[in-house]
Amino acid sequence: MDILGWIRDQLMGFFGLAPLLKVFTTGDYRSLLTVDGFGSAIGPIIPLLLVFELVRGIVLRQTKREDYQVPLLTMVLNRFIGAFLTIAMVGFCIGLFNRFALFQAGLTWYGLLYGYVVWELAHFVYHFLAHKVRLLWCLHSTHHAPVAMNLSVNFAHIFLEGPYADFVRTSICMLLGVSPPLLILIMIIDSFWGSLIHLGENVLREGKLGMFYRVVLTPSHHRVHHARNVLYMDTNFCNLLPIWDRIFGTYMEVHEDTRIEYGITRPVKPYSVIDAYLGEFWLLGRDVWHAPGLRNKLLYLLMPPGWSHDGNHHTAKAAKAALQTQPVSDMHAEAGA
Repeated sequence: MDILGWIRDQLMGFFGLAPLLKVFTTGDYRSLLTVDGFGSAIGPIIPLLLVFELVRGIVLRQTKREDYQVPLLTMVLNRFIGAFLTIAMVGFCIGLFNRFALFQAGLTWYGLLYGYVVWELAHFVYHFLAHKVRLLWCLHSTHHAPVAMNLSVNFAHIFLEGPYADFVRTSICMLLGVSPPLLILIMIIDSFWGSLIHLGENVLREGKLGMFYRVVLTPSHHRVHHARNVLYMDTNFCNLLPIWDRIFGTYMEVHEDTRIEYGITRPVKPYSVIDAYLGEFWLLGRDVWHAPGLRNKLLYLLMPPGWSHDGNHHTAKAAKAALQTQPVSDMHAEAGA
């Protein structure tokens, strides 16, 4: 096996340089005006920003090993396991559900607007369920396990979450008339923005992006989503347009008096990819094993994280209800902690 060639191919794949090099070598620059060409043009931006963010943090001595080790090792693990699952799931859902759409929104400006609103609804459904159904939370919790926000967090996912997310999002988009070419364009845009909003404080300190803060979801909004603070739990499920968060009451802006603490509510073993990757599955399996009766065992799979058969719930909803009954003086003390 050509080890150097394999390393070269992996680096080219990570930075997304192969499609651009093909354009340069063939001289077919008009291909950049196609959907695939557009994806090729913006593909290298996020990996290059990740390298810039990492190097800048090291130079300024603002980067800790704990901030990057688990996300980056998770990314490497996923490249070995799940490289083809996402493409396969999207293709499967297009073939299965596209035929049932009553109409097709194509590659027009109004089609893109409609398609993106539908995509955000589909993303909201997938993301909301990932926080509210414990079995799905086990898939999603790896992404929330890192204790700092930076671009490497964008790559911290258990490999099975991608197929689940793509099944939900693609199915909804197909049924509501988003044409396959339009869906691919939206996925390219959304993938870019979904990566960008993970930029850390050492590159974008506040992350509000000026006037865009009132219009789209910015890195500041997404930092709120990744917070384990009770105030911020289960908010900002959309990716670019916060329309469904506003409609369903899950929109949240950063509170200047409440410092964001990243991670999940249980302590994750430092530097442990195994705990970040499979820890929630282990805890779920333990609860299911000890639960009395088949009904309670099934409920542990389907109810929100923190639900308990004995009524002693530690869900986000219960925590927020307790916070609202907390004396104001205690709330201020907690915010300043």
